[in-house]
Amino acid sequence: MNLLTIALMAAVFVLTRVTMLRTAVHILVFQSVLIALACLVIGGETGEMHFYLAALLTVVIKVGIIPYFLYRIVSRLRREREERPLWGPNASSLGAAAAIVLAYGFISQALPGVVSRETLAAAAALVLIGLQLIMTRRQAILQIVGLNTMENGLYLLGLSMTKGLPLIIELGIFLDVMVAVVVLVILTYRLKISFLTTDTSQLRKLKG
Repeated sequence: MNLLTIALMAAVFVLTRVTMLRTAVHILVFQSVLIALACLVIGGETGEMHFYLAALLTVVIKVGIIPYFLYRIVSRLRREREERPLWGPNASSLGAAAAIVLAYGFISQALPGVVSRETLAAAAALVLIGLQLIMTRRQAILQIVGLNTMENGLYLLGLSMTKGLPLIIELGIFLDVMVAVVVLVILTYRLKISFLTTDTSQLRKLKG
């Protein structure tokens, strides 16, 4: 499990330096694969079938359906990329490093004896870095990637704290995220048609 959390931290750290939209979606898919592997690891440790079903749902929705819609919209955007982020790559990487240090430091201080301390800290770091991406990126696709990164962090938090939520709740969460992503992809495409870009700062022109 520690190797999975290290890989997750490496992937999300690289994500803060990415400007190409397709590359960001690639990294999001890699994140989701790691989350599915985490479900399998916990399922192997506990012997409960529930975690294998959760891994299957993660693969179908987060590795299959959601990336499918993201790749479709990215293919229509052609060479569009993040050109004017609020934070540049260096500042974003520094913010991600600070989030990781803050998460691990806080967990060590608040929950020094918890068994899954590393996983819990990684989950908190994913949430913080996902929020950072939403706040500092202008491209709608990268904001969607940030939203899914946050959701991956919250899901990993549930795995590390409660050893998994009831399957019906997980299914509801997956469906909510999938619907949200589909709606955001449609809005992104409409934004491209209206403003010839997916830079969300252009929406300020709609102010009366």
